Amino acid sequence: MGHIQGSTGEIHELARYEVRPEALEQCLAAIHEFVAHVRANEPGALRYEVWQESAHPTRFVHIFVWKDEEANRIHGESEAVKKFAGILYPNCLAPVEFVEYRQVDANAAFRRI
Repeated sequence: MGHIQGSTGEIHELARYEVRPEALEQCLAAIHEFVAHVRANEPGALRYEVWQESAHPTRFVHIFVWKDEEANRIHGESEAVKKFAGILYPNCLAPVEFVEYRQVDANAAFRRI
């Protein structure tokens, strides 16, 4: 069996951050609203998941797979991103860290909706 890799042109990113404990509920509400927007309005977002660290619930990771550069651009320029960042960024303990990755292999391809 061959390696499972992302499709050519896809962009795989991860964002990590930690929020102030007193802002946790506000940030969780903003996350849910934001992801609902992405799910309903951004077909180029092939995967958009937000994970909360179990041992440190103020720490989060966002996992994104964009269909292509255009999908990433549309997302980054959206009013929804501006609104979400306006809530999240002031409540972060440090700047959000964004890292782009290249998929090397996987146990299975993720299901595209």
